[in-house]
Amino acid sequence: MPVNFTAIDFETANGSNVSACSVGMTKVRDGKVVERVGWFIRPPFPHDEFNEWNIRIHGIQPEQCADAFEWGDQLPDLLAFAEGDVLVAHNAGFDMGVIKAASTFVGSAVPDFRYLCSLQVARKTYSLDSYRLPVAAMAAGFEGFTHHDALADAEACAHIMIDAAARHGVGDMDALAQVVGVRFGAIGPVATAAKAATHGPMALA
Repeated sequence: MPVNFTAIDFETANGSNVSACSVGMTKVRDGKVVERVGWFIRPPFPHDEFNEWNIRIHGIQPEQCADAFEWGDQLPDLLAFAEGDVLVAHNAGFDMGVIKAASTFVGSAVPDFRYLCSLQVARKTYSLDSYRLPVAAMAAGFEGFTHHDALADAEACAHIMIDAAARHGVGDMDALAQVVGVRFGAIGPVATAAKAATHGPMALA
């Protein structure tokens, strides 16, 4: 099986995981980035306040999301792009938490995904003073991107995983997880049940 996955990153309007205001996704096929997509999301009331601190981090203003679709309307597009891939994110617990919380809030079923955390993989691959996304991405040979732009962050995350697979000489995500000693996480009822039966609890970062 080749190195196929979808890297994903969310930005939020405030401290609530329901307040997703932007998503970026990068599709990898055979160890190469082949497609990128991103869009704004309109956070639902009462999770729609844009915190000043969050705006300072990602630069997204409320008016940029005012005409965007809400989570429930955009979830089918997210699922269509991911195509059932393993998802990858840097500090993946946050991004998977957004998917779970936002889906639950709007009454949608939490989608089934297996996922790996590029932060955990980076810690097992590089010897760095910091494993923040820009530092780990630089170690992977990907730099000069706009950190906290969801699409740029997703692509940076993708390059970390591509580089890690090459460095460890593995040809797919399952082999990468095995060789670095990082277990898959899972969200959604089917994925969670399958993960519990075959992989055990996900290793801590």
